[in-house]
Amino acid sequence: MANKQTWIIWGLGACCLSVPVLAAVESPFGTNGLDALRLHQLPYNLIGRKIAIGQVEIGRPGRFGLDKAVSKNRSVSLAGAFLRNGVAKSNSGVDPHAYNVASIMVSTDKAFPGVAPGARLYSSAVGYGKSLGQPEECLSAQHIAQQNGEDIRAINFSFGEPLNRDPRPEPVLDGNALLTLCIDWSSRVHKTFYIIAGNQGKGGIPIPTDNYNGVNVAFSSRRGGIFNKVDVSNLAAVSEGLAIRLAGKEINLGPRRAIGIVAPGNNIPLINPDGKKNKVTGTSFAAPQVTATVALLQEFGDRQLRIKRPNWSIDSRRHEVMKAVLLNSAEKLQDHGDGLRLGMTRTLIDKQNKDWLASDAYKDPKIPLDSQMGTGHLNAFRAYQQFSAAQWNPAQTVPAIGWDYRTVNAEAFVEYELAKPLRQGSFVSITLTWDRLVELNDRNKNGQFDAGEDFRNRGLNNLDLHLVEADKKNGNPDAVCSSVSEVDSVEHIFCPVPATGNYKIRVQFRQKVNEATQPYALAWWTAPVK
Repeated sequence: MANKQTWIIWGLGACCLSVPVLAAVESPFGTNGLDALRLHQLPYNLIGRKIAIGQVEIGRPGRFGLDKAVSKNRSVSLAGAFLRNGVAKSNSGVDPHAYNVASIMVSTDKAFPGVAPGARLYSSAVGYGKSLGQPEECLSAQHIAQQNGEDIRAINFSFGEPLNRDPRPEPVLDGNALLTLCIDWSSRVHKTFYIIAGNQGKGGIPIPTDNYNGVNVAFSSRRGGIFNKVDVSNLAAVSEGLAIRLAGKEINLGPRRAIGIVAPGNNIPLINPDGKKNKVTGTSFAAPQVTATVALLQEFGDRQLRIKRPNWSIDSRRHEVMKAVLLNSAEKLQDHGDGLRLGMTRTLIDKQNKDWLASDAYKDPKIPLDSQMGTGHLNAFRAYQQFSAAQWNPAQTVPAIGWDYRTVNAEAFVEYELAKPLRQGSFVSITLTWDRLVELNDRNKNGQFDAGEDFRNRGLNNLDLHLVEADKKNGNPDAVCSSVSEVDSVEHIFCPVPATGNYKIRVQFRQKVNEATQPYALAWWTAPVK
């Protein structure tokens, strides 16, 4: 039975909170879905103030004062509206889909507030036309990444490019499409986090779902009022004995998994450009919930930096940290009240009604992500708990929950010893993220992507992740749990502790493919002995 809750949702302006307004709606952003609304309220008071996020689509949301389509509706306010890398033209390129996506992020409507109604949204329309493709999409993404003084914390892609429009001969999802390379390059160079709608129909627009440095989002539907099942219309590889049946073309080449996380996406209520209520379904409307959750977390992180809170640095703004925090705090299995399952509030099941314990990602250390569920269901409040636990240095023992951003050298490792013993039977969640190295072939040496230029894929260094016993004296104890994918830019451990005792987390640089020093982000969540 779902928890029916009546929320006090604050009347929201773009910059401040005002008088509370009662809204008795079971919002997908409430406790049974994203669980972001409580972050709007005291004591958290997080609505994404002063945090800039971006949106790239074929069209763009209407902007009040510029476009007639929204002349009677001010609930979505844009900080910037563009056509590719230029200023948007009045009444041109306005699209209801883009407006719906934007409203999920920044709507200030009292009945249907967005996830981050205080955030600053910059939106670019690629434009319509057969001659427009991945170069124009890359130009649009780059332009958005350069807004707000090149301080855009996350960029939402609720669209993609079909493989049949890719100019490469016999194109596949191998990470080498121009737009995919562009996103991985921009992630690193512009220090922004790309959130990509994971599937949009029968393999229709899979590029850039083969990216490494962003995260792809699948969507959930309600059972008993709770968003806890991967919606049947998501695409994925389906195991049938030893065979794999492809339910669409959006499958990465080889064993690498596409989906990173799941968010609510079925029958999401929102406001259309004309101000009328609508309900929408799809990953297009799950991805912006992830993007806007980043804005909430970044407002909190910047608040900690302003007051110079210990164990906080500008590493908190890095996309690798955001990715590790979101993936590690995702929900898999409902906790029984004893904390052994890390306080998770729901059990997520896939389209075949199987939970995480039945997945190959749970059973095989070479597979960090489930093909349908990624690491689990996004919970914005849990992501806040993970992030607010602060950054910790491996030079000293670390608390039960935390994160870090650091570098590791080739053929070396970094270890984080947990300060308190872990309970037998409790689960450990640990996530390691790092970037594929993509460089721009910058022919005119202006530091920017220009039409006609392309990228160089320098590959992915191979990092491994282990949980090891800290009390063993042999210098290199065997791992209790491991994640050792040879192809992913994520390693993820979710395993039960075999015996009460002291443990440490090991980040190992297994194989050098490009540079000899690799930056990484790490997040962990454990259950210590009380």
